[in-house]
Amino acid sequence: MPRFAANLSMMFTEWEFLDRFKAAGDAGFEAVEFLFPYEHASEKIGLALAGAGLEQALFNLPPGDIARGERGMAAIPGREAEFRDGVATALAYAHETGVKRLHLMAGHADPADPAAQGAYRSAIAYAADALAPHGIELLLEPINGADMPGYFLNDFDQAAAYVREAGRPNVKLQFDMYHCEKIHGDVPARLDALYPIVGHVQIARAQGRHEPDASGPDYPRLFAQLDALGYGGFVGCEYRPEAGTLEGLGWFAEFRKQA
Repeated sequence: MPRFAANLSMMFTEWEFLDRFKAAGDAGFEAVEFLFPYEHASEKIGLALAGAGLEQALFNLPPGDIARGERGMAAIPGREAEFRDGVATALAYAHETGVKRLHLMAGHADPADPAAQGAYRSAIAYAADALAPHGIELLLEPINGADMPGYFLNDFDQAAAYVREAGRPNVKLQFDMYHCEKIHGDVPARLDALYPIVGHVQIARAQGRHEPDASGPDYPRLFAQLDALGYGGFVGCEYRPEAGTLEGLGWFAEFRKQA
């Protein structure tokens, strides 16, 4: 049975951010992930993580100006210097947390634009080479256009092509089953086909992005598939609880019981 990481940007929001680590540990999670840690000092994040006895599974590189709607800058020509500064910032947080996977957000750009493609390839190469000496993987994640209109990386085949083209062993695919279901459907077939380049997995129910169940994607089947494939990483629970975090953890208790 997979090991699960609570996403603290979506789960345990009943607590202040730095208190969510202990809440997740008390609920039985072995690890956590979140979108961005940068509003808090890296030392405070590290202390919260260690105090809860948790592993840091993942977080994102700096996204640019979230308040202005930015969701990354890797595919935006002219933002190279800011992007490189963001890699350095993320590495400071990686040092404090021990994280071994960082997600590269592409940003809003036309995926058919050669200039955006070139900027994205260059960003992947720069970040991967900067992270490699620290044993950190760089993850690329397709995001569906309904949740994030205009996002550059919005197709799993496209993402797989960038991973393979990078030619670097620490560049991997972030396989979010929710986004896969929304973009393509047939998550089991995609998982089988892309598994050799998968570096991290995330889950949520397709309807409403709530707790996972069998309604689509079929998570009991997919968890068994991950076991059969030999996946040893964490499964990030990147979902919005439907009626409170603790109230929605029945699925988690059931799968832990089976482990």
